[in-house]
Amino acid sequence: MKPEARARTEAWLEYFDALGISPFCIDPAAPSTASSEPIATVAEGIAHPVWAARAATSNSAPVAQPVPVLPVIKSASLFAANDRVEGDTLERIRDDVGDDCRRCKLCEQRNKIVFGAGSAKADLVFVGEGPGHDEDVQGLPFVGRAGKLLTQMIEAMGLRRDDVYIANVVKCRPPQNRAPEPDEIATCSPFLYRQIAVIRPKAVVCLGAIAFQSLTGTKQSISRLRGQWLDFRGTPLMLTYHPAYLLRNPNAKGDVWEDLKKVMAHLGLKLPAKR
Repeated sequence: MKPEARARTEAWLEYFDALGISPFCIDPAAPSTASSEPIATVAEGIAHPVWAARAATSNSAPVAQPVPVLPVIKSASLFAANDRVEGDTLERIRDDVGDDCRRCKLCEQRNKIVFGAGSAKADLVFVGEGPGHDEDVQGLPFVGRAGKLLTQMIEAMGLRRDDVYIANVVKCRPPQNRAPEPDEIATCSPFLYRQIAVIRPKAVVCLGAIAFQSLTGTKQSISRLRGQWLDFRGTPLMLTYHPAYLLRNPNAKGDVWEDLKKVMAHLGLKLPAKR
């Protein structure tokens, strides 16, 4: 990093620290009780600029330290990092969304807002990218062909749809089922963050790249990170393929099943007997 850029970065970090915003770095070596398996972070070995500068100017002998990395998740803006609401509930979040949300351009063609569905005490949350045609008509997530396949996946885990919670990054259908655009994600995703914070699941499963990239702020591909335990604000996160992708590429179902078996093991669910 150039000296001018480093100086600006240090100034911003000190400013955020003065505001009391949550730390920008985590220690990957710190013990965690969230999962029996190690949780990887998306950013790999990105040193905190302030710490690096201090180390460079120190006269003492170098001491081996774990390399701090940027956290996986950030909100739409750094100043939205406190989007957890004290005493929040799913009902309150639904009221805040409203019955005729006009916050982004997705409102122009949508039929119904698709808030989410399932248990408010679910141990497992599935996150997709956005509603499709059937979801837009019924106002419920994952009820079309891909939704039926997701139901089969959930049941194969020994659960029912009512046992889990299902939501999307955006709550209105993008026209022609296109991918949600960055401004739409930035506008709607804080409601999803609040939903997950209220439910406090033991694990989150991201269905597809859009959901994963929206939650983690990374552009890394599914092929690189699929099947690994990652972190979403202290909650173990598993990335796998979207059911719609499986409808087009049925050979990938085996990969998804392996991912879901890891989730089952984390949740203490009975794994299928090996044949």
